[in-house]
Amino acid sequence: MQPNQPPTTYLADYRPPVYLIDHVELQVQLHEQGTRVQAKLQIRRNPQADPQETTLCLQGEALQHQWIAINGTRLADEDLIFSEHQVAIPNPPTRFTLTSAVQIAPETNQALEGLYRSGNMFCTQCEAEGFRRITWYIDRPDVMATFQVRIEAEKARYPVLLSNGNLLEQGDLPAGRHYALWHDPLPKPCYLFALVAGELHYIQGQHTTSSGKSVTLRIYTEPDNIHQCDHALYALKQAMRWDEQHYGREYDLELYNIVAATDFNMGAMENKGLNIFNAKYVLASPTTATDQDYQAIESVITHEYFHNWTGNRITCRDWFQLSLKEGLTVYRDQTFSADQIARSVKRIEDVNLLRMHQFTEDASPMAHPVRPDAYIEIRNFYTATVYEKGAEVVRMQALLLGPTQYRQAMDLYFARHDGQAVTIEDFMACMAEVSGRDFSQFQHWYTYAGTPLVQVQDEYDAATGTYRLHCTQQVPDTPGQTNKPAFLIPIAVGLLNPAGHDMLTAPSSEHPDGTVLLELQAPTQTFAFHNLPERPTPSLLRGFSAPVKLDYPYTDPQLLHLIAQDSDHFNRWEAAQNLYVRLILQAVTQPTINMPLDLPDGLAATLRTVLQTSTTEPALSAALLRLPSLAYLSDQMAIVDIDGLYRARQALRHGIALALYDTFYARYQQLTETDTYQTTPEAIGRRSLKNVLLDYLVSQDTESVWELALTQYQAQHNMTDVMAALALLADSTHPQRQTVLDTFAERWQADTLVMDKWFSVQARAARPDTLATVQRLMHHPAFSLQNPNKVRALIGAFSTQNPLCFHAADGSGYRFLSTQIQALDQFNPQIAARLVRGLARWQRYDSTRQQPMRTALQALLNDQTSKDVYEIAAQALGQH
Repeated sequence: MQPNQPPTTYLADYRPPVYLIDHVELQVQLHEQGTRVQAKLQIRRNPQADPQETTLCLQGEALQHQWIAINGTRLADEDLIFSEHQVAIPNPPTRFTLTSAVQIAPETNQALEGLYRSGNMFCTQCEAEGFRRITWYIDRPDVMATFQVRIEAEKARYPVLLSNGNLLEQGDLPAGRHYALWHDPLPKPCYLFALVAGELHYIQGQHTTSSGKSVTLRIYTEPDNIHQCDHALYALKQAMRWDEQHYGREYDLELYNIVAATDFNMGAMENKGLNIFNAKYVLASPTTATDQDYQAIESVITHEYFHNWTGNRITCRDWFQLSLKEGLTVYRDQTFSADQIARSVKRIEDVNLLRMHQFTEDASPMAHPVRPDAYIEIRNFYTATVYEKGAEVVRMQALLLGPTQYRQAMDLYFARHDGQAVTIEDFMACMAEVSGRDFSQFQHWYTYAGTPLVQVQDEYDAATGTYRLHCTQQVPDTPGQTNKPAFLIPIAVGLLNPAGHDMLTAPSSEHPDGTVLLELQAPTQTFAFHNLPERPTPSLLRGFSAPVKLDYPYTDPQLLHLIAQDSDHFNRWEAAQNLYVRLILQAVTQPTINMPLDLPDGLAATLRTVLQTSTTEPALSAALLRLPSLAYLSDQMAIVDIDGLYRARQALRHGIALALYDTFYARYQQLTETDTYQTTPEAIGRRSLKNVLLDYLVSQDTESVWELALTQYQAQHNMTDVMAALALLADSTHPQRQTVLDTFAERWQADTLVMDKWFSVQARAARPDTLATVQRLMHHPAFSLQNPNKVRALIGAFSTQNPLCFHAADGSGYRFLSTQIQALDQFNPQIAARLVRGLARWQRYDSTRQQPMRTALQALLNDQTSKDVYEIAAQALGQH
């Protein structure tokens, strides 16, 4: 252990809480300087606790302690044992009332945890351990209580006072103050507590549940933004209806509130009955929000609503079980979104996100299981592994059970564990009980880190018509885990004949679409298919049936066949990606990279067919044409040649555009938006394809194609098209580049979310002066290091979305990031720690880059470093 290493928490050390809290009464007196919090807790000894443990431990952080009393008698200082972030009370009664009073300072709370100021309002963020910044409490998720909250504040400045549950009463107080009394009748852990006070307006809607109960829906925001809340309200209604239809889950209170906050560390928070959101995931209008913004709002709104049952009514026993609520709820929001848009396109988007972030995490020192077994700071485990891979693990269980049994298992889970704090084993036991399956091998997906590699070889016996797939699985070593057992891996397979038809049909197939589900359980396993008149082209891992890396020696003609003919649209996209990756990696190994890159026979014709086939949805066409990102390409190399990958990718882009210029130009003109802006899946798909085509066209760098980009930008028809054109111009040397950027900023300087887009397009530009631009923009009036959205938009975009410039050979990007992390760590360790991950894969780069990355990480390990940043930096260096 390093001298300054913070202590580690282990899953193996879990013990039930010694005491439980049944009911909480809070009185929160809000003031501009100093807020007083008085808490009254009904506490009893936990009968499941170790009889030898008799001390009550209450957590608290940044509290100005005033007093603590038991059953009305204040305790003397000698009756209390204070330590860092905790007060202990030895041998309290078996059942008692504890009251306490503290003073806190939300006005200076820049960590944005607990109670803090966001703009002109007070708001809270208590997950994972923020409630201890509000009052003394047993701050752990397996302590669940009902809450009654009285809020007092100056009425003129804070006319709206909100908390969890239902409003019981409100009224005026002397000296221009007022109060509101809220009651949440359903037990919850304190991480779900919420409070908001401010001058807010709201839009209102109603939802009638399947059983006929009327629920009032309100979305609050600052008055100037109230016109941008309609889409969020629409998404909420859709989510409530969908959850009733697909999971049988109704909302359980009379009121559902959402509040948009300007300063927020996360995307949103599912606090019971009072969701607090990053404003980015609430506010939208056609002139200010892109299609991606609209889709993100829908996704996050539904995610937080779905948490009402998967996270709130049933919560986590401890924070190691985080994926129990997050992975499951991500799967639920993904399937909801797939029902709203083209299912295959949604699956492509989800897998692309998984590969760019989670596969990268799995292949780094930051690799950890879906359920970690140790942490220093739990906030560091709100990761792609817990969320996105966790969702894939739930998806595999649903796939193995089938829709009917999966629904029965979920019904059992809700009935058995409502009102409880449970574990992943409790969830899986419901799947096992309903299906009659043994899920012990499947448990490895939760226990072991790493992305399995599935290698497939095939053979065809023409004499017998037998086709065999020989499958081998390998689970790589990851920090602290070696020699892992074989996983249970579901592999959905289709077989295509030369005409492109599925060869597996009923009754031979388990599915009417020509797909069978194989279960790879051993290190090596062979699957045979009989009575096939000709050798098939295998369509493997259809729908991405498991989060694995697949290795099968496809030929170029086979990949082109799948792109053009596969009935599984995900695998059409997968084949295109595989071919693009192959071409780019081959070019990187050449002494010189041709510009444009020579295309293999048939690629241009296949892509032309994709564009000209009326049955191919525009959104799918866009996905098939879109080249893999530099981040994904980097993951395909043992030692990353970022400069070579960039040049090869640009060469392929240029080659495709040159071969298909006339087709691309004609299709772009057909797709030019002239109608009223709509956010239907069809309209979004058309815009997506149009902007992919524009990206290809400008690679030709002619005056006529740049005129297309300028015309699209100047039309200002919708923010999707505006940002697509602006990003291309920002990434160019076009003479009007700076003028366009300046006029955009002048127009949108008062809109903080739009200015975030302006910061990001410049931070992502692959230009030699990008770092200098980012450093200059940090002094722009619209930028603030204290605002997480600004940090993500500028510093985050540069370090995570611009690998070419961030990984400059001179190490300037690494030094810049290290400096910003150290500055952020002084007041917001959570955001600082997330940025450290940009340095974590230092071993994957050449020696020239490795040393400055290591130096940057080492600089973060000192006595002043927060435990958030320390943990990530130490893991990246292999010191934890």
